[in-house]
Amino acid sequence: MDLRELLGELEQLGEENDATVKQKELKYLNITRDTGEFLAVLIKASAVRQALEVGTSNGYSTLWLASALPADGHVTTLEVSPHKIEQASQNFKRAKLDHKITVVQGDASDYLSKDGVQFDLIFLDADRSKYIEFARHVIARVRPGGLLICDNAVSHASEMEEFIRFLKNTGEFTTVTVPIGKGEFVACKNA
Repeated sequence: MDLRELLGELEQLGEENDATVKQKELKYLNITRDTGEFLAVLIKASAVRQALEVGTSNGYSTLWLASALPADGHVTTLEVSPHKIEQASQNFKRAKLDHKITVVQGDASDYLSKDGVQFDLIFLDADRSKYIEFARHVIARVRPGGLLICDNAVSHASEMEEFIRFLKNTGEFTTVTVPIGKGEFVACKNA
């Protein structure tokens, strides 16, 4: 299936699902198309090869990340919901991008607290109330010169405030909030 067609299908599915489903854990809460385009531009402009996504949902944003990476690039994506992982995995296969994506089921705090590789880009789009809990760990996982991007920086500014203040106060990042989609907080780690 053509990637653009699949993305369009997932956009429509996300809107319909989120308008009818009441339980938050069953909503997709996908990024907007312009956010996906923005992420793709950042990935290409920054020569990102290794990306980490926290919050896979049905894989819509993951597809934007993976499709923008070079042929040898890779996305590791974290999700707690087995139901969403199953849907996302099917979407990755349909897009023929599954070879560039590793899905890890589990809590982001657990994954990030383990010693591991650094990433060129980390995209946070999950439970914002937990960001401050793993702030130090996520900072350690961004390579010098790498990017940390957080969705919902405008739509849920109050929930992001403590995390963004913490990040800015480290002195390790140059930051900006971009009013695209639901608002993207972009932090570039000093080299």
